[in-house]
Amino acid sequence: MSLSPKPPWLKRRLPSGPVYEQMRGLLTGCGLHTVCQEAACPNIWECFSKKTATFLILGNRCTRNCRFCAVGHGPPQPPDPEEPGRVAGAARRMNLRYAVVTSVTRDDLEDGGASRFADTMDALRSEIPGIRLEVLTPDFMGDAHAVKRVVSARPQVFNHNIETVPRLYPDVRPQADYQRSLDVLKTARNQSRKLIIKSGIMVGLGENEQELERVFRDLVIAGCNILTIGQYLQPSKEQLAVQHFLPPEKFQKMKDRALETGFSVVEAGPFVRSSFNANYLFRMSKLQKD
Repeated sequence: MSLSPKPPWLKRRLPSGPVYEQMRGLLTGCGLHTVCQEAACPNIWECFSKKTATFLILGNRCTRNCRFCAVGHGPPQPPDPEEPGRVAGAARRMNLRYAVVTSVTRDDLEDGGASRFADTMDALRSEIPGIRLEVLTPDFMGDAHAVKRVVSARPQVFNHNIETVPRLYPDVRPQADYQRSLDVLKTARNQSRKLIIKSGIMVGLGENEQELERVFRDLVIAGCNILTIGQYLQPSKEQLAVQHFLPPEKFQKMKDRALETGFSVVEAGPFVRSSFNANYLFRMSKLQKD
């Protein structure tokens, strides 16, 4: 499968520069992974240059094989008990006041890795008092107790991406389930009314406007405050091909429609990703809630 040629508005500079290299060296030296690197995020240069990153815990091998994702899959390593401390140490050296923590999907673990999310948040708060935390979780196979375990560790933002429309799940996320992902968000919302709930969706995989609007409605009903909408970009020849590229003005229309549906904050654009500008979206959502 060949890579789809990109339109002009999707051209980005390659990662380079002293701050980028400093960040890459710091994370490598701490033995840590980031979703920025593992998922071939197009914003990696900008984020690393701003000394921000999304920590990827529980290794870099996913037990699932979603057809849009560049993260490696296969038998994972046992969880490293020292990982939470290394994440916290790296965050301190980066002078972070807002940290985003995500993970590969670990269906091999009894709680899907929920306790590791909690331990990492505890370590971050111990190392950096007052830090604000956002988690981007897998679906934990729909285990409500695992979701509650993460929420009980008091993140400011609970994020779980819906990724695509229901019709495309068998092709895009064959080991996931649309309703199960909605239930994860509902469980988090029911556990804490103060918690900010967030989700994200990709476009360009063959969805239509009616299907997107249904997802918007379902997410609002599930209790979502923040939505991110970005262009799917084929990471390599191994993943699904892009079906269509949306011009920037189309994203503004989608943003307007999503806001009309009931989200408090929507970020939409070709390069928008779930954790991009996470601190800014959190602050905007807090202003709306307050």
